[in-house]
Amino acid sequence: MSDASDGVRRTRSIVRAPQSFVAGIALVLLGMFGIWAASDLPRGTLGSMGPGMLPHWVAVGVAICGGVLALTGLVREGAGLQTFGLRGPVTVVLAILAFAVTIRPFSLGPVAGPGLGLIIAGPLAVIIGGYATPEARFRELLILALLLTAGCMMLFGDLLNLPIPIFPTVLIEAASGTIPSRVMLRLGAGALALAGLGLLAMQRRSTHRGRIDVAPHTMSI
Repeated sequence: MSDASDGVRRTRSIVRAPQSFVAGIALVLLGMFGIWAASDLPRGTLGSMGPGMLPHWVAVGVAICGGVLALTGLVREGAGLQTFGLRGPVTVVLAILAFAVTIRPFSLGPVAGPGLGLIIAGPLAVIIGGYATPEARFRELLILALLLTAGCMMLFGDLLNLPIPIFPTVLIEAASGTIPSRVMLRLGAGALALAGLGLLAMQRRSTHRGRIDVAPHTMSI
């Protein structure tokens, strides 16, 4: 009787991996939202990329990956749905909002933002989003934020030449006509990269010293 009931349950259940299926559907919806949100931006061509090309194709890739994941949940056995906390989603949303309100100037009624550029908005979003997990450590997040932002500055601002605000508006107005924008971008990216690598070297040195300090104690025992 138990074998028969198990067989009936398997035939009735279309979704064999609910966790993968729900995650895939969520990614599909996220990708569709990204395609809609970037539809007003000109995509340009491969030779002359517009500001909408990267967001559009990233959203398409997310939707495709979500579709594959949802199909996997229909054909392969997998984990069921589990309870989850709100810390992760809330923190990620806060990181996205922090990036949106700091990267370029905005005004919403009496509230106005100065526009801090990618050099500030990038590390801020990475650090806030990193606290979605309770194992997050500030120094590690800071290293990741500095190096990742430096790479994004060089990729989007220098190599792809996308119209993304890199520096605070006040700094751009003060340095207008004195320092070329490409030179400022490279100097800023280099400063972030050097700061990140310096913190990484300091962290590895402190970890190495900690291991050396532990060794004599273990030997004496």
